[in-house]
Amino acid sequence: MALLGIIAIRRSSRRKRTGALEILRFLCALICVLMLWQPEWRVVTLPTTKPEVAILIDGSRSSTTADAILPVELSGSQEVVTRSDWMKQVVASDLFEPLRTDDRNRVFEQPFATPPEDADPATLALAGTDINSAIENLLDEHDNLRALVLLTDGDWNIGQAPVAAAQKLRRRNIPLFAIPVGSDNRLPDLDISNITAPTYGIVGENVQIPFTILSSLDRDVRTVVRLRDTKSGKELTKSITIPAGEEYYDSILWRLATEGSSTLELSIPFASGEMVAKNNKRKFTIAGKKESLNVLVIETSPRWEYRFIRNALYRDPGVTVDCLLLHPQLDVGDGPGYIQSFPDKLEDLQKYDVVFLGDVGIGAGGITTEQAELLKGLVESQASGIVFIPGKQGHQNSLIASPLGDLIPVIFDQNRKEGISEGSPSSLNLTSDGKGSLLTMLGETEEENPLIWKSLPGFYWHAPVIKAKGGTDVLAVHANRSNEYGRIPLLVTKTAGNGKVLFLGHDSAWRWRRGVEDLYHYRFWGQVARWMSYQRNMAAGKRIRLYFTPDRPKPGDTVTLNANAFDQYGAPLKTGEVLIDITSPDGKTRRISLDKEEGAWGSYTGRFKIAQPGAWNIEAAVGEDKTHGIKTTLLAQGTEVEKTGMPSRPDVLQEMANVSRGRLIDGEKLSSLIKEIQTLPDPQPLEKRTPLWSNWITSAILILLLTIFWIGRKLNGTF
Repeated sequence: MALLGIIAIRRSSRRKRTGALEILRFLCALICVLMLWQPEWRVVTLPTTKPEVAILIDGSRSSTTADAILPVELSGSQEVVTRSDWMKQVVASDLFEPLRTDDRNRVFEQPFATPPEDADPATLALAGTDINSAIENLLDEHDNLRALVLLTDGDWNIGQAPVAAAQKLRRRNIPLFAIPVGSDNRLPDLDISNITAPTYGIVGENVQIPFTILSSLDRDVRTVVRLRDTKSGKELTKSITIPAGEEYYDSILWRLATEGSSTLELSIPFASGEMVAKNNKRKFTIAGKKESLNVLVIETSPRWEYRFIRNALYRDPGVTVDCLLLHPQLDVGDGPGYIQSFPDKLEDLQKYDVVFLGDVGIGAGGITTEQAELLKGLVESQASGIVFIPGKQGHQNSLIASPLGDLIPVIFDQNRKEGISEGSPSSLNLTSDGKGSLLTMLGETEEENPLIWKSLPGFYWHAPVIKAKGGTDVLAVHANRSNEYGRIPLLVTKTAGNGKVLFLGHDSAWRWRRGVEDLYHYRFWGQVARWMSYQRNMAAGKRIRLYFTPDRPKPGDTVTLNANAFDQYGAPLKTGEVLIDITSPDGKTRRISLDKEEGAWGSYTGRFKIAQPGAWNIEAAVGEDKTHGIKTTLLAQGTEVEKTGMPSRPDVLQEMANVSRGRLIDGEKLSSLIKEIQTLPDPQPLEKRTPLWSNWITSAILILLLTIFWIGRKLNGTF
């Protein structure tokens, strides 16, 4: 190339310009050739201090677990202490003295994952162990590490996987010597791990409090769970048997006696052989309030089931009931509590929390397709409930092809529209879901409930049900009849949009009054009405209704907010926005605007994330006008990220040691660790290599030179 450049210069009439251009061309070609060899720019940083040996000590809350056995050379016997005490005594012992007195090393100790002493409960609940960040911060602050000694139980629960930090140690030739602390088997313990209580209940009614207990004992435990009101001292107990080494799920009933917020405590006694006592109790808050429900009952003929449902709801002081008795052969029913026509206006229909739909179909003497569409929208968009109670006339079969068909939770036999009649009475058998449901709780205690259901009078007719649809909950089945799909489902529930659906496949619940009058019949339908309207009445005002899921979130959960907004006339809001002000437990407030959903029901939705446990205050309003807004409180359960009593994880430490070319050291072999560290070579100086062949600066210089060369050729008259 140089020879060709010389020839080009001699032939040119402008030798100086041509010479400069040829030199520039040669320089560009030379850079391209040199980059093929992948040159690098190396910067070597020589250490200015002695080689360092770092001892990282786990200070997390899990280190308070008392399952660590001191080395015999320290205690003379296998004494069991907390993991924290084990680490303190080992580090303070003479085992590390040879390293400290060796002039070749500088030994220092550094704790990690230690929560602040004056931290509030919310901060403590979210505090965890981040081994990866602890090692990365150490590497950033120290550039002359000879070795790293890590004392921890290995139970990381926040941050990246620790093996990522081990890879960085390997790149810098720093071996990791991991010392697992604690037992790799969980301590014998009973832990109330979760309580999923509702946010509110109705005064005078039972509330179901589900709970979960985790057992790590090697035997079954027969014990008593106690629920206590911390203010009044009222207590309720229930005998349970917790299986060995398993999670146990159960619930307990609590009757709210007063309005307002109550703090309840669920606890179990300290069992023989347990090692951790503080997780045997949990506190939570539930609100009691009086409620007025609006119910609409639609029927075609005044059969016994209709008459007694109407009476049950009409006499309930917490329920306002409207009845629409269509009666095709006669005039529409009239009298106290009756309406003369279906409420076709949205502002009239949206007030109903629950709709009971009896033996009613589509067409003459029933409801129209448009009205069926309105009922479907009321359930799915306004979080109302609907109860299907078919009858012997079989009118509900015509609903299958209507908008309400998707809401019916069972499949009918179209060849037997009038249902199935029997000469002898049959009873309902509760399923496993039914035994644990509040809807089927007819007794004062859970122990007497199965006996009550067995004693209930039977039915002589049932709907022609083939099977339940997917995504439904079957609470009770026919005790005597079955088909290829199993027992005939006759009490079925499901969720539809934001609302709920219940199907009762016989018309003889009124017979439950025999011998006990209103006791079980009224209780059942009252529980149905309140269960269906639970979400809808979480927070309700004149202009806006707000409900959220889950209603007992945990830190890290995303809460979905649903709202129904209305104009000044009570009709669903068509234009406007719903603004939500959210105040977290630490006092910080932020505003979100809910997105409007399609349709004419004034439905809005939005989401936000729970960052910490405690009370989250929520204020909702239509636009900036807070005059008719609503306020509610969402309680986030304070589950702890860092738990005591959990087993150590030596497998995590073994992987880290392998990746970093270090070793896992047993607590009884610490003397060999000291000798191994002393024989390690001095750490290599830190090198920083910048690859010139792939650096953007190199590319930029080459492009600049080629640009100058191209412009120079044009100026020189070369084309």
